[in-house]
Amino acid sequence: GQPDYPDRFSSVAHGRRWLERYFNWHNFEHHHSGLGGFTPEQVFTGRYRELMKAQQVTLNNHYHAYPERFVHGAPTLAGPPEKVVINPYTPDESATPGATDLVNFPTLNRVKQKITLSKS
Repeated sequence: GQPDYPDRFSSVAHGRRWLERYFNWHNFEHHHSGLGGFTPEQVFTGRYRELMKAQQVTLNNHYHAYPERFVHGAPTLAGPPEKVVINPYTPDESATPGATDLVNFPTLNRVKQKITLSKS
């Protein structure tokens, strides 16, 4: 979790201020390991491509200057994954027309059923 996350927010304004700072940090400053060391903003905007090129030039220069330090050969950057998902669609869901336009939240149908049953 976030180490400075408050036990409680003293007000809605306090919560909004804290979350605004958190989302700003997360999106623009946090270099995420799951995104190849780039920030969400860099990946979302595509800026990571320029940054990767510059990083690769630096790696190449170091490799050529000190090849003995690179026991596995010339280094290459992997970059962020092509696709990131939290709840991937199953093949059956993907084959259903229009299904991938919806939010893929597996427990949503159970929540809907509970609401429907409670209204009965």
